Amino acid sequence: MEISEGSRRTTGARKWWALLGFGAAVTVAAAAGGLGVRGTSQEYASLNQPSWAPPSWLFGPVWTVLYALIAVAGWLVWRRVGFGPALWAWVVQLVLNAIWTPLFFGAGQYGLAFAEIVLMWLAIGVTVVLFRRVSRPAAALMLPYWAWVTFAAALNLAIWRLNA
Repeated sequence: MEISEGSRRTTGARKWWALLGFGAAVTVAAAAGGLGVRGTSQEYASLNQPSWAPPSWLFGPVWTVLYALIAVAGWLVWRRVGFGPALWAWVVQLVLNAIWTPLFFGAGQYGLAFAEIVLMWLAIGVTVVLFRRVSRPAAALMLPYWAWVTFAAALNLAIWRLNA
């Protein structure tokens, strides 16, 4: 029996190294987003916020879980079809994710950060649609992230309006 290249991709140690690679990609995006941005908790606390804004300590644990889900989702799709349109969408949303923090916290550009998070939200939606065609579990793993970014966009908009 001949093993196809796609099947070979998902066998043996290579698949576990690939999972580590997806974890590393997400970690790099998270770290890149925070480069040169210090004191985000203090800045967040100093902003006029809506009554429904979460405490700053909540963001770290939430993003840790979400980044793990994002990595596993990408890996599941890679295992099925390799690197194609679905994973390009995954990369785009991850790059947009990395850009938001420096815009919001580093530059204090709340309006521009809101426009960027809308683009990120759309990119996540495209990723979910493309992932669903390949792997429903992968698409499902992206849904908490999409929901959180929906909430974050609403919070970004409220903070922009309250601090204009």
